[in-house]
Amino acid sequence: MKQLIAFDLDGTLAESKAPLDDEVAGLLATLLSFAQVAVISGGDWPQFKKQVVDRLPGHADLSRLWILPTAGAKLFRFTGDWQQAYSEAITPSEKAHILDALERAIQAAGLNREPAWGPRVEDRGTQITYSGIGQKAPLDAKEAWDPDRRKRLQLQEMLRQSLPDWSINIGGTTSIDITRAGIDKAFGLRKLAEVSGVAFKDMIFLGDSIFPGGNDYPAVTVGVDTVAVRDVQETKSILHALTLWLDA
Repeated sequence: MKQLIAFDLDGTLAESKAPLDDEVAGLLATLLSFAQVAVISGGDWPQFKKQVVDRLPGHADLSRLWILPTAGAKLFRFTGDWQQAYSEAITPSEKAHILDALERAIQAAGLNREPAWGPRVEDRGTQITYSGIGQKAPLDAKEAWDPDRRKRLQLQEMLRQSLPDWSINIGGTTSIDITRAGIDKAFGLRKLAEVSGVAFKDMIFLGDSIFPGGNDYPAVTVGVDTVAVRDVQETKSILHALTLWLDA
């Protein structure tokens, strides 16, 4: 039996930037009574707290929950209260370099001419995130903006040319995440194995972007068993099956 079940967040456990619904929150709480659970995604800690932690029912065993913001560049665990175990911060000069390259690529791709809801670029301390139509765009607009990922694949390739020493991955429905080279979900899972003591063979990872260039794909490279899901509804079906099997 797997000891630790790891999940992507947006598009896997919840819709983009939306809180867990009651069904998923309840299923995760049940899963926590049988196994350790990790959530690893591109958002920062405040977003995780709002989307995940604050939505779990009071009986959930938080001591078994691992939170890895910004694609694993940070890790939080609960030991009476939430503590940050590590952080791979980007320096001010590095941020300036990334933001300059990102702005030039956005303009070259013509993506700055489209309407946006809120800022397109967010500094998350350990990650710079580009959201194609803004951080506060409604879900229907996000889903319609780049469904085949062509816009982001083009931008990703441009950024890989101008930022060769950085990890650049497609995530969510409209975003691209930029972190230090080598810091991606593979890095996060390696750190998780180190801190939790759970071997890769005893983990499983579920995500909706398990494809080359997707920000869930690095999980494949460390040898963790992976399950590609289409959407939140498919994740719910898997969670129901998992909890029923573990409770048998």
